[in-house]
Amino acid sequence: MPRKVRVTTTCMAGVRLPTVDENRKYVLGLLDLACAQKPDIVCLPEAFATAGVSLPLAQKAEPVPGPTTDACAKRARQHRTYIVCPLITKREGNIYNSAVLLDRHGQIAGIYDKVHPVTTTHDFTEVENGTTPGREAKVFELDFGRVGCQICFDLGFPETWKQLAENKAELVFWVSAFGGGFALQVYAYLHNYFVTSAVKTSYARIINPLGEVLEQTWPSLRVASYVIDLDYIICYADFHTNIPRELMRAHGPDVSIKVYDEEGVFLIQSNSADLPLSKLIEDFGLESSHRYHNRHREVYAALLAGQALEAQATPYRHRAQYG
Repeated sequence: MPRKVRVTTTCMAGVRLPTVDENRKYVLGLLDLACAQKPDIVCLPEAFATAGVSLPLAQKAEPVPGPTTDACAKRARQHRTYIVCPLITKREGNIYNSAVLLDRHGQIAGIYDKVHPVTTTHDFTEVENGTTPGREAKVFELDFGRVGCQICFDLGFPETWKQLAENKAELVFWVSAFGGGFALQVYAYLHNYFVTSAVKTSYARIINPLGEVLEQTWPSLRVASYVIDLDYIICYADFHTNIPRELMRAHGPDVSIKVYDEEGVFLIQSNSADLPLSKLIEDFGLESSHRYHNRHREVYAALLAGQALEAQATPYRHRAQYG
């Protein structure tokens, strides 16, 4: 059945204030506006409390829990929403650039530490003024689905985005000092998960699993919200050519179909609690684009190993490939 999730994100629109208290107050104002949208989850920008603050890294870092997570946790409890709260954290003798995930009760549901902090010296003798890199791209199980995080310079490292996909992330939050641009759409498309950014600049975006921007913030409106559905399948056109028309004919408005002809794929979602996606998959013999490509990987490996190909039992064995 549909898994509707209201995702809300924020941008700072270039605002950088001289103290932690001032930055925190400013972004908490954005969070209050975000919470008025009745979200299931809100994402805040990277290390927002210390944006523009001229202090040594050790003085910027906070314990967890601490003042910033406490302030966000209060709102998480009040509005029964998850919050992605990015900040510089101090834990077990190390300092990390982190995204702390708060649950609907204001409790800490998980912490992602930036795996790829950027160098802050020309000779690469330190990263982010003494930050310690994280070790893995974690996926967190929430009450609506599986969520991952990436932070800023992680954008340039495809391996952690792939790791999130391998761990079955459905929604990835990218928090950053800069906008990210087209690369975020590429990762969404390649891995078929939703991507939501929250940035210190002006354009935070909510992107669907085929790389389409669904909603974004603007300099004049620094909160954006969109209801996504995490119950979906993306199919490749081969052996599925007529499926969109057949679905429309059989189920009308109970099914949403988004066709991307140039990419050769389409996205299917159910709009009815009485019509689970699993039934559509079974009734129409659907297979995900990822599974279709993985079948080919198995074939290539067998051929290169000099092995005979074994027949695969596909759900579309009675359909023509292109019609």
